[in-house]
Amino acid sequence: RRQLPVLLLWVNGLMMLGFAGARQQTELCNESLMLEKLPACGKSFEEMMKKVDSKKWCNLTEFIMYYDNFTQCTEREANNASCFWPNPLAEGFITGIHKQFFSNCTSEKVHWEDPPDEILITLILIPVMLTCAMITLVVWCSKRSDIL
Repeated sequence: RRQLPVLLLWVNGLMMLGFAGARQQTELCNESLMLEKLPACGKSFEEMMKKVDSKKWCNLTEFIMYYDNFTQCTEREANNASCFWPNPLAEGFITGIHKQFFSNCTSEKVHWEDPPDEILITLILIPVMLTCAMITLVVWCSKRSDIL
């Protein structure tokens, strides 16, 4: 019985912490501050991308660290302006950066084609033959009651 009030106080404390966190998140997003600060992230990314040969801009492994820094910067600036991240304004900014650097990076469509007939026939016949063999084995075993 004595533990119940302690438990209630503990739960109440946790709830108050949760509500305090919720209050911090309900501050209004300062969109103009965020839009003022995001270009610095873009400028920094642009400077880093100058180190990468433009022919390699479509190879993510060549600049993944730079892109990670850019992403963290946009997230930090959005949070500093009391905005969620990502948000439509930040996404628009990030899309602009993508268009600037990665507009020529189109994924090539894979052209699927059937395997040669010999392989296709083999791939079809093996499961069919195994199924027939299993059915034959089950029927044969079910007729031989002396084995069971």
